[in-house]
Amino acid sequence: MPPPDVTLRGPRILLRPGGERDLELLHAIRSEPAVSRWWNEPSPVDEIAKDLAGDYGEVVFVIELDGEVVGSIQYYEENEPDYRHASIDLYLGGRHQGQGLGREAIAVLAAYLFDVRGHHRLTIDPAADNAAAIRAYERIGFKPVGIMRKYERGADGSWHDGLLMDLLADELVRISG
Repeated sequence: MPPPDVTLRGPRILLRPGGERDLELLHAIRSEPAVSRWWNEPSPVDEIAKDLAGDYGEVVFVIELDGEVVGSIQYYEENEPDYRHASIDLYLGGRHQGQGLGREAIAVLAAYLFDVRGHHRLTIDPAADNAAAIRAYERIGFKPVGIMRKYERGADGSWHDGLLMDLLADELVRISG
């Protein structure tokens, strides 16, 4: 999947295609304990470059606040007609968490995926014990579907549960600016 050629705007944040100038910044954010706790050790810079280029099938945006890179958000599309949907994932630097920026970024991307990309359903899968992320997703309209047991391996090497959540197009709580 090629990198996005669109820029999306929310009331406070900008979602834009990433480039070479973003690699070290994204790596530094992924290295922060508040991020690596959920995303494990950061990928090397060359792997982040492949992410931004779409080499792994996801479309990745850089999240900016007042011109500062504060995180990243991505989506993956399942295009099999009988199962068509998109899934979302994101991370924000520690000092930008708890301010509603993740909720805004997801709401902006969700609106794009529904309105422009034509999806009817989105999924997201936070760690089952990531209460702050789950609350943010619920405020946008995501609903818990179920626990995925021993879903992902944590930095400590043990398996952790994930919470599958989904959102239908008519359930999105849109953010206006």
